Amino acid sequence: MGELCWQRKIMGRGKIVIRRIDNTTSRQVTFSKRRNGLLKKAKELSILCDAEVGLIIFSSTGRLYDFSSSRFLYISFFSLSFWQREAASLRQQLHNLQESHRQLLGEELSGLNIKDLQNLENQLDMSLHSVRMKKEQLLIEEIEELKQKGNLLHLENVELYKKIYDVRRTGVDNAPVIPHGFSFMENRDVRVHLELSQPQHQKDRVQPRSSKLR
Repeated sequence: MGELCWQRKIMGRGKIVIRRIDNTTSRQVTFSKRRNGLLKKAKELSILCDAEVGLIIFSSTGRLYDFSSSRFLYISFFSLSFWQREAASLRQQLHNLQESHRQLLGEELSGLNIKDLQNLENQLDMSLHSVRMKKEQLLIEEIEELKQKGNLLHLENVELYKKIYDVRRTGVDNAPVIPHGFSFMENRDVRVHLELSQPQHQKDRVQPRSSKLR
């Protein structure tokens, strides 16, 4: 009879619905109680079962609570929490950069006031000035490079002209004797002409002997 009453008492409690506690004070009290109980259970588990147990708890305000059965686990979990905070910080920085980028493109300006818009305009002016300065620098460098190439071409032309002049002068000094009947003309704009003279008639031709008839 006593056992039956006990069973009825357990069944009469009903099930507790697991959901978020709306009241802030009640939520904080429940968190504190259950956190201490969870840490206690983790410690008991490590002692009773000779197990390596590590536990990390973050409150709603971002405060960290941890437990580890060995120093190695403590260091590992501490490093993990550190990198988690670093990752959260990097995500926030990335979000800020993406928002600034969209604003520089003229997007999502509805939430900005006059001061924010003025600062954005100043940033755009500075960016435009930097772009123009870089563009002018590249143009100046290209012009200087073209000047250097032009000077090199001029020097090459001068050297080539000297070589041509030396070849022509050497050819005039070492001009061969022109045979009889050939004419040689040299001009910068006239080609060389070679011609043969007509054969000369022999003055003294051998007269055929006339046979005398007797």
